[in-house]
Amino acid sequence: MTTQRAEPATTADERTMLEGWLDYHRQTLAWKCEGLTDAQLRTASAEPSTLSLMGLVRHMAEVERSWFRRVLTDEDAGPIYYTDADPDGEFRLTEADTWQEAHGTWQAEIEKSRQNAARFSLDDITVGKHRRTGERYNLRWLYTHMIEEYARHNGHADLIRERIDGVTGD
Repeated sequence: MTTQRAEPATTADERTMLEGWLDYHRQTLAWKCEGLTDAQLRTASAEPSTLSLMGLVRHMAEVERSWFRRVLTDEDAGPIYYTDADPDGEFRLTEADTWQEAHGTWQAEIEKSRQNAARFSLDDITVGKHRRTGERYNLRWLYTHMIEEYARHNGHADLIRERIDGVTGD
């Protein structure tokens, strides 16, 4: 599998540009994971951190779910990998955790995010609220936040990938 990345058109309208940059960053994370074994994808960045490429993918599945299901539409979608007792569960990997499962779950959450967002305009306010702050947001804010979230974690992914096999890239 070769991940294709494309930046949005430089003259796109606002929504197309926001969705385009979000997809670009989603594709970047997939690209950083390409061609590695499950063991490599579970490799932690550096002790004592548990941060790994597979953990980042599982984390982003949780983030997609939280913002586009719980906050945007007020869906009662529980956590996938973490619990109240283990709030960083998505980063605690075992030999049983596979790329196939993590990637499939992440892609399913992305698809649900796209479906839910399509029902809202950029100015529409979320139905649900943030679980800790109680705030509501417009879709524009969610897109901007998700671009920031992916961009930050893609920086982590770049460093982890370089540590695993020396591969670098933008």
